[in-house]
Amino acid sequence: MKFTRNEAYNSINTTKEWDVTIIGGGATGLGIAVDAASRGYKTLLVEMYDFAKGTSSKSTKLVHGGVRYLANGDIKLVKSALKERGLIFQNAPHVSFVQSFVIPSYSTFNKLKFLIGLKFYDWMAGKLRIGKSTLLNKNEVLNKIPKVKEKGLKGGIQYYDGQFDDARLAINLAQTAVEHGATVLNYAEVTQIAKDSSGKVNGLSFLDKTTDQVYTVKTKALINATGIFVDEILKLDTATHQNLVRPSQGAHIVIDKKFLGNEDALMIPETSDGRVLFGVPWHGKVLLGTTDTPLHENQIEPRPLEEEIQFILNTANDYLENAPTREDVLSIFAGLRPLAAPKHGDGNSTKEISRDHKLLKSDSDLITITGGKWTTYRKMGEETVDMAIKTAGLESRKCQTHHLAIHGSTREKRTGRWQVYGSDLQAIQALSQMDPTLYEKLHESYDYTAAEVIWACRNEMIVKVEDFLARRTRLLLLDAKASLEAAPVVARIMAKETNKDEEWITKEIHEYEQLVKKYTI
Repeated sequence: MKFTRNEAYNSINTTKEWDVTIIGGGATGLGIAVDAASRGYKTLLVEMYDFAKGTSSKSTKLVHGGVRYLANGDIKLVKSALKERGLIFQNAPHVSFVQSFVIPSYSTFNKLKFLIGLKFYDWMAGKLRIGKSTLLNKNEVLNKIPKVKEKGLKGGIQYYDGQFDDARLAINLAQTAVEHGATVLNYAEVTQIAKDSSGKVNGLSFLDKTTDQVYTVKTKALINATGIFVDEILKLDTATHQNLVRPSQGAHIVIDKKFLGNEDALMIPETSDGRVLFGVPWHGKVLLGTTDTPLHENQIEPRPLEEEIQFILNTANDYLENAPTREDVLSIFAGLRPLAAPKHGDGNSTKEISRDHKLLKSDSDLITITGGKWTTYRKMGEETVDMAIKTAGLESRKCQTHHLAIHGSTREKRTGRWQVYGSDLQAIQALSQMDPTLYEKLHESYDYTAAEVIWACRNEMIVKVEDFLARRTRLLLLDAKASLEAAPVVARIMAKETNKDEEWITKEIHEYEQLVKKYTI
């Protein structure tokens, strides 16, 4: 089955009952869809917005065990995440990379303390270890991070962790699920949960936001994997439901790579508020983040708070010579983590809340998964499907995802942005060879071309200009103003490819202009 909306609706209209239906198309929901489909279950996934529009496209781009969680004593989570990090490298090598990190140290005691911790971190990874933590002298630190402050520098530690492109992995997971027989659909908002005479869930209704048409489907197992929005779905199930989660915001800023230096990433282990901050090379820029700010309401497009932006810039200034200022920021973005709602104590403390996931089953047999992190998406999918099998009485089948290649998987290395397309690259380049006008750049300062828009229209289920500029490519996050300049070009290519009119083009450009305001200072 092709990864298109038409194919999805053909499947929806001809399937009488699904084995597994998933609400939510972020990392968790997509991981569940891949797991269920690869086991041979009839699988449907519906997503209210675009795939990974929320938190799953706004991470710090790290595939990691969580050095910070190790410091908090969350050994179980770290060990599990390190194993899953290794599996991501094996199964999706085109969108995941080994990244060198340097921790500059201005205290001999701290240098030894961090080395001991990171040696333990390496050891926990076992056979899936990706590098060896080592001590660095002062000159070695300056060679790797030329812009780090030299005064008082005692040396540092180099360690290795993972980096990835979160939104590209998400779309590849959707494609992988479809290749194993799943049906996945974006812009499909669940409006009602159906139950049988005994009060058990047996279906749902959703609204196609592109046509305003309502569809109703039947299912044996129903899974709520909506991240920060799990409570909204639980309230469709039980009107009196009390919130399980509250959002914690992680903000990031993106700057030019000149502010960091080489290919090594910077890790600041103890900021002024006791947290960890990263400076990570990513797609030719440097990403600085993240924060951990408790909020009281959910938003699909949160904007970094002024104090978060200033905190990141101030911390960078503490560690970097000629540190970036507000004028140097190319883009800002934030994601919301679904943390357990506090029941007692300090409602504003997020440090002690475990980042591990939780699986819950309602009286109606609605399965909800919340929490977790990108790195452990596969394990979360496995555990959720295991629960669905028991809950819905499905035929028991073993998990297939431990060594399942993700769509695009290839170990061949490409230059620049082409790397994340993996094995799809040749087909995209073939489009340009058939029509040389598709070599046209979307923006003079970046290499993205018209062929990539055509490819995304035909093979990556884009509906809006935003889908392409924010998630199929990452231009919005890399350079928000440049992405706005590219938007009219993208809109016209999409309109021609999908038979949209001038009114659609005007509306899309206007909506994108409003979106970009959230990504600029």
